[in-house]
Amino acid sequence: MLGRDITEAGPTRRDVVAGTRSAGPPSGLSWLSTGPVARYDHRLMETIRVALAEDNVLLREGVSRLVSANEEFELVGTAPDLPQLLALVREKLPDVVITDIRMPPTGTNEGIQAAAWLRENHPEVGVVVLSQYTAPAYAMALLEHGSAGRAYLLKERVASVDELARAIRAVAQGGSVIDPLVVDELVRSRSGQHQAGMLSLTPRESEILAEMAQGKSNAAIAASLSVSERAVEKHTNSIFAKLGLSEEKDLNRRVKAVLLYLAEGQGG
Repeated sequence: MLGRDITEAGPTRRDVVAGTRSAGPPSGLSWLSTGPVARYDHRLMETIRVALAEDNVLLREGVSRLVSANEEFELVGTAPDLPQLLALVREKLPDVVITDIRMPPTGTNEGIQAAAWLRENHPEVGVVVLSQYTAPAYAMALLEHGSAGRAYLLKERVASVDELARAIRAVAQGGSVIDPLVVDELVRSRSGQHQAGMLSLTPRESEILAEMAQGKSNAAIAASLSVSERAVEKHTNSIFAKLGLSEEKDLNRRVKAVLLYLAEGQGG
């Protein structure tokens, strides 16, 4: 697992892009810590309150046991579908929601809908989406408005409490976790241009990409870095060009840039 901190003081290229490799599970996850603001701080709170949404009874029971087995977490309730999950959140206001990506009533993308609703109504609540799909489109939809407090894990990889626990802690603290198999799927769909592109980013472009990963607009990035919005737009276009994303729609290339940023932090 790779850790990386982005602080308001402004990260250097080494801080933002290189990351540091540390011990972790064999199937280690891409981990991006997206800022100092977090609802949960293990030094101040005894437990992270978790809500779970999963329509498969056996999987719901299994994940419930994984969560309950960790003394750092308190399972505040479970739900089998999206409406009951939203009702559970309103009633219990958990710190983190773990949700299946597909569940009733439509069995399409309820987990993504839940994450979007939480972003709008309870932005302090972290979300861990569990999925069986490596297609980057789902992860892109999850990160559409920023990666802070969001995780996308493959169900087959959540076999141990350690990996799930790491993801819960990360999103509770405002971080982001993306399963490396999803990132690999995106990378395979691109040419080798992204690798050279990441290495060619200037320190300022690296800072802007870090801000972009937090879901900030160009105007917000300009204010954060004390530069003009026009300068941010110029650097952003340069980032897209270097990563081979110039022909993509603006939203898609912003999210893909964030995913590639995560892949680079993974040492990919």
